[in-house]
Amino acid sequence: MVRPRPYPPIADYAIIGDGRTAALVSREGSIDWLCLPRFDADPVFSRILDADLGGYWSILPHDVQTVQRSYRDRTNVLETFFTTTTGQARLTDFFPALTETQKRHFPLAQTLLIRRLRCQKGRIAFDVTIRLRPRFGRQTPELRSFASHWYAYGWGRCAAVLYASVPLEQRGSVLRGTFVLEAGQTADFALAYADEAPVELPIPQLFDTFERLTLDYWSRWILHCTYTGPYRHAVERSALTLKLLTYAPSGAIVAAPTTSLPEWPGGPRNWDYRYCWLRDASFTVRALLGLGFHEEADAFIDWILYATRLTQPELQVVYTLYGDPHIPEHLLVDLDGYRGSRPVRVGNDASQQFQLDVYGEVIDAFARYRAFGRTLDRDDYRFLRGLADVIVRRWHEPDDGIWEVRSGRAHHVHSKIMALVGLRHLERLALQDRVRLPLDRYRRAAAEIERWLVTYGVDPARNAFVAVPGGQPDASLLWLALQDAFLSPAHPWVIGTVDAILHDLTHDDLVYRYHRPDGLAGPEGAFVICSFWLVEALARLGRLDEAYDRFERLLRRANDIGLYAEEIDPVTGEQLGNFPQAFSHIGLISAALALEEAAAAHTPLRAAAH
Repeated sequence: MVRPRPYPPIADYAIIGDGRTAALVSREGSIDWLCLPRFDADPVFSRILDADLGGYWSILPHDVQTVQRSYRDRTNVLETFFTTTTGQARLTDFFPALTETQKRHFPLAQTLLIRRLRCQKGRIAFDVTIRLRPRFGRQTPELRSFASHWYAYGWGRCAAVLYASVPLEQRGSVLRGTFVLEAGQTADFALAYADEAPVELPIPQLFDTFERLTLDYWSRWILHCTYTGPYRHAVERSALTLKLLTYAPSGAIVAAPTTSLPEWPGGPRNWDYRYCWLRDASFTVRALLGLGFHEEADAFIDWILYATRLTQPELQVVYTLYGDPHIPEHLLVDLDGYRGSRPVRVGNDASQQFQLDVYGEVIDAFARYRAFGRTLDRDDYRFLRGLADVIVRRWHEPDDGIWEVRSGRAHHVHSKIMALVGLRHLERLALQDRVRLPLDRYRRAAAEIERWLVTYGVDPARNAFVAVPGGQPDASLLWLALQDAFLSPAHPWVIGTVDAILHDLTHDDLVYRYHRPDGLAGPEGAFVICSFWLVEALARLGRLDEAYDRFERLLRRANDIGLYAEEIDPVTGEQLGNFPQAFSHIGLISAALALEEAAAAHTPLRAAAH
């Protein structure tokens, strides 16, 4: 029998979820990450961060020869197909997804995870191990069996119930079993959780119904996607992934469901991404509305207004799922980290940074929202006016910048550009909706920012903008080509900036963020979102052949089920960083939409090769 690797490649994982939390399932059938009851809670399975201490739930056939997996067509139901020396089997993993009406008709625990195993051919022996370990593996729950096939966990005020249709042996707080299935036979497992006992028990007789309803839910949801272009499969998978990363009760979209997966194995760039970054707002709104997901876009805009209520008009960079601005960062020094990548972090000190660009990007998000025909009310404009007032008051200050570096504040050119973009967008919105705002004040500030940018932000020798005065370009400056509130994409400085980034920061189809010290030791991979930004920039510059070529090569960088991490090692192709990364998938959608728009404006229409 092949033993599971202690730390599978990040790309070996798939995601399943229920709109409140998510689990990562390895190619070998092991759930190595699951936080309960929500994305930013402590995990009960965390082997991905410590192979010895962390909990996991593995289902592994004996004598595996090949493994293939896929999501059931246009859904988030995962299927893993094992071929062994003695037969073939299918493992189906999902969280039930039901409508609110259906939930009233079926007993359903606060969180329910279902795993279904079927032998399709031959005769196969399986090993199952369930090692539930709360608090990043540092707590051992109480475990007792009751009735037949039922097991109850308890820790603190939390409770979970496990159902297994095959016999399991209890060894302390670990459940293990070895069993054999012949062709046509099945084994079902379910884990139900509640913050406080009692837990709604999973009912095995309903598993078929839950699977059917879940397939129907996802199939119906994706029908709202209006994109019909040549990259439909990749776009739909990205949309389905974003839906899994959306916290349904509030509308927030987490950057990733994980913490501390490294930007370089063994390095210190390990961050907690289980929160919602306001910077993602602009592209998120465009991606959701551009694909026809109006309800999700409305919910995200509502979340922005709700989340920022305690800090308005000042914005934080990142908030919790319910809009808490306090996300103190601390280190779990007793954990090994993924492949020895330390430290493991919980919380994120970026919440304390001043990032000027966020103000412009949030205004940009509302402008995009309005451009899609959505309406803005008095409260929206009161909020936007407060953001503009902060820009006017603070644009001249140094800030921490888009990349959240920990080397100190500087005058980031991208931040000034987005401040200018925000003021000009708000002017357009006010004129469009006939809203009274101090536009003369905004115009004066915008003119001052523009003078600063022309004076300090451009390298005349290269005809390109730079990251900081006297510095070099970085990938954030691709935003110059992604909007026209400052300069047209046809402007020589925009073209020069894109060409400088192509020359300095690319490796094949991938783009690095920057090439300057950022206060941390060690290397990092190329950024997936920046690589998609370059595709979009080239499309807006009318360089469609280059854009299509890069986009199609980037599509081949996804893992076998279409998922992306935050970064990729350009040399090995290894996916790095937290996974799956919402921003990477948002970038894919935005690039696909930009290609579609650019192609429609050019004749003849280029046929995609992918």
